[in-house]
Amino acid sequence: RIQRWEFWLSMACFAGVSVFGAIPGIALAVVIAVIEFLWDGWRPHSAVLGRVERVKGYHDIARHPAARLIPGLVLFRWDAPLFFANAELFHQRILDVVANSPTPVRWLVVAAEPVTSVDVTAADVVCELDDTLHAAGIEFCFAEMKDPVKDKLKRFGLFARFGQEHFFATLGEAVSAYLAIHPVEWVDWEDRTS
Repeated sequence: RIQRWEFWLSMACFAGVSVFGAIPGIALAVVIAVIEFLWDGWRPHSAVLGRVERVKGYHDIARHPAARLIPGLVLFRWDAPLFFANAELFHQRILDVVANSPTPVRWLVVAAEPVTSVDVTAADVVCELDDTLHAAGIEFCFAEMKDPVKDKLKRFGLFARFGQEHFFATLGEAVSAYLAIHPVEWVDWEDRTS
């Protein structure tokens, strides 16, 4: 009931062992598990984040329809490593989010904590995306990126391309930086209660 995929994987392993023997049956299950792993990486979950009254942090607006968005700022979370198999999807989802924003977008911040790796193909796609967003007058930033991922971006030359000012330790810091530059009508619930 909880993880149907794991049930079917165990059934495939059981059937494989029953029909082909222990080693080939387990090998079949391993191959199926690797395919499932790649499938998850190929089409990962992503979310636009907003603020929910009386709940700390930033949350998926699809799961929290009452979440508020900061005008002109898109907080986008990508829940997977960024690599050749999903880089174009990352590019397309960001363009879709920008196109569907209720207000003109000035900044797009990727909440990058779930991004555990970036490969060369993905780095090229990030450069293309930066060019596209820059041409539209949109600043492209990152928040909560892990240091090993930043190190890879440095090796690819992306860290220098974006500049330190486009990397924030937290989403809160990114939001504060945006609000300091772009005075928009926005009062956070924590500011109202303090």
